[in-house]
Amino acid sequence: MLGKHLENQRELTLCRFELTIVTAAMVQKYQSPVRVYKHPFELIMAAYERRFPTCPLIPMFVASDTVNEYKSEDEAIHVIERRCKLDIDAPRLLKKIAGVDYVYFVQKNSLNRRERTLHIEAYNETFSNRVIINEHCCYTVHPDNEDWTCFEQSASLDIKSFFGFESTVEKIAMKQYTSNIKKGKEIIEYYLKQLEEEGITFVPRWTPPVACKLESSTSHTRRPVSPAINIPDSATKEGLNNKENLNTSSSPSEPTAGTPDDKLDADYIKRYLGDLTPMQESCLIRLRQWLQETHKGKIPKDEHILRFLRARDFNIDKAREILCQSLTWRKQHQVDYILDTWNPPQVLQDYYAGGWHHHDKDGRPLYVLRLGQMDTKGLVRALGEEALLRYVLSINEEGLRRCEENTKVFGRPISSWTCLVDLEGLNMRHLWRPGVKALLRIIEVVEANYPETLGRLLILRAPRVFPVLWTLVSPFIDDNTRKKFLIYAGNDYQGPGGLLDYIDKEIIPDFLGGECMCEVPEGGLVPKSLYRTAEELENEDIKLWTETIYQSASVFKGAPHEVLIQIVDASSVITWDFDVCKGDIVFNIFHSKRAPQPPKKDSLGAHSITSPGGNNVQLIDKVWQLGRDYSMVESPLICKEGESVQGSHVTRWPGFYILQWKFHSMPACATTNLPRVDDVLASLQVSSHKCKVMYYTEVIGSEDFRGSMTSLESSHSGFSQLSAATTSSSQSHSSSMISR
Repeated sequence: MLGKHLENQRELTLCRFELTIVTAAMVQKYQSPVRVYKHPFELIMAAYERRFPTCPLIPMFVASDTVNEYKSEDEAIHVIERRCKLDIDAPRLLKKIAGVDYVYFVQKNSLNRRERTLHIEAYNETFSNRVIINEHCCYTVHPDNEDWTCFEQSASLDIKSFFGFESTVEKIAMKQYTSNIKKGKEIIEYYLKQLEEEGITFVPRWTPPVACKLESSTSHTRRPVSPAINIPDSATKEGLNNKENLNTSSSPSEPTAGTPDDKLDADYIKRYLGDLTPMQESCLIRLRQWLQETHKGKIPKDEHILRFLRARDFNIDKAREILCQSLTWRKQHQVDYILDTWNPPQVLQDYYAGGWHHHDKDGRPLYVLRLGQMDTKGLVRALGEEALLRYVLSINEEGLRRCEENTKVFGRPISSWTCLVDLEGLNMRHLWRPGVKALLRIIEVVEANYPETLGRLLILRAPRVFPVLWTLVSPFIDDNTRKKFLIYAGNDYQGPGGLLDYIDKEIIPDFLGGECMCEVPEGGLVPKSLYRTAEELENEDIKLWTETIYQSASVFKGAPHEVLIQIVDASSVITWDFDVCKGDIVFNIFHSKRAPQPPKKDSLGAHSITSPGGNNVQLIDKVWQLGRDYSMVESPLICKEGESVQGSHVTRWPGFYILQWKFHSMPACATTNLPRVDDVLASLQVSSHKCKVMYYTEVIGSEDFRGSMTSLESSHSGFSQLSAATTSSSQSHSSSMISR
């Protein structure tokens, strides 16, 4: 009984093991591009037949035996079936476990001399119950040139189980197969040369026997060839039957390379997309084929599909997912037409310090960005994130167009551009928190929709503040993209390994010590008169983002505007940035252990007012007493009309914090108790005792606030360089330092 029980347990374990293997099994597929031989079909067939019974150029191909053969009476049809013996390059231990030294395949060749086609089907005989390998190849006449021959190949590998070595067997099989694919054309060329050395440069086409009647010569129909299992052959049919896919010359005396129309031509891939491995070619063709069959919108160009594949290491499923998301995004926001339908606002043309400037030594388009000379806050405030993002998208679309042009000009694939960023003038004002947040969101959109477009990033004259910006930005940049960054401090770019290694001396911009005049705008401060209100920014026609950074609020005499922030972890950092658009206000920050009641629209308690100029929300109940129900954690800050204020507060306790903007009443003169003349004149400019602010707040977690606090404190104290009217929250600054 015990022995039977153990036997049942062993069988149960084996069944579970086999089930696990079958569940984990994955079908690997391969689809080749169309490879063109600029030789007639009959000559290619003569070269192909020399591969049998064995081929010295394929060491693993030990021998082959003919097991079945059929020829039609007129010799137009020739079907031959061979059993091929292969010596797989596998570890000796694996062969010993498998109990075999050689692997056998069955190959069936169906030659139709009348139609000038050869179809090849192959499948594995060894371990066919554990591993399923199917291959289908075909030689056909070029649809546009009858003296050229096309070759296509597809295959699938499905490992059901293999003694627990499924992954190892898959790697060995893929390695062997891709190696043989690379040799395929080389082998045919080798035997073509051998034929030429023997004086054979022409093989006549098949013609019907003279004695046969027309009916008998046409009675032999083409033998049906069943497609290989698990292999879609629509790409094969497309490549052979659709002339738009093979737009080569009709004359053999004009051996042109592939053009962008012949998408499946191997010559086109090499000329316009670069040297790809066989499996990379297969991934490109299969993903493109899937898009043609399922995607209803505009099919992206091959080089763009290839970028998404590279971004996901040629994992088709992952690349397909992000590509589909990007195509939906492009369609939703009409990005394909942005260069033709959208004109950048004049503010961008005048103050955005970036532009295209010739190309680098590799032929990549060169984009120059003088970030240190750019007023990031001014651009965001004058344009909003929508217009700024749209401008960055137009730059990327222009980059794609320039890559295509340079590919034609330089005669080699160019799929990315080089960006040169000059940080001369960069300081803490560029680390203004809302501006950095807008930058991070732009990076996120670009990374998702323009992968593998940045070939190299040259960062020049990086100041000491740069590491702070890099700490904030780098987590949002893909690892592959980050490897392309080259950073130079001071004048290091002028030395060995510097700019001259990547850009020709003749086109180095003048502001970097070169002789080439660079037409990139110099940037500068955006006048505050060009700033737009939150309402204006929210009324954009097309939204690329679903939220805006700034909110607007109205402040009335006796009705302050208040914002509630709940803090769970002590030592979190509350940051704020606001502009006083109208009137004078007093800014306060309070703490309470209990949450205020929700805003009510009545005259007894807290209330909320909505006006055309912005919201007004009051949270502190009138029955609350300062010092009992809530406490002041920062000294009041008086802010004048037109001032910009940035600050931060490191929280000491969890609970509820209230940011308050309150109407500033005119102080009386100390000796006469009468208002001053200047204050009276200023009060006349404030209609109906109403003030207006535009504000932005953010909470930074205690676990990662230190790196960001450096930028916030410095930005808030140094941002005054932008405008003489800019004010620092010195009280908040000192409080933050004490709290730390």
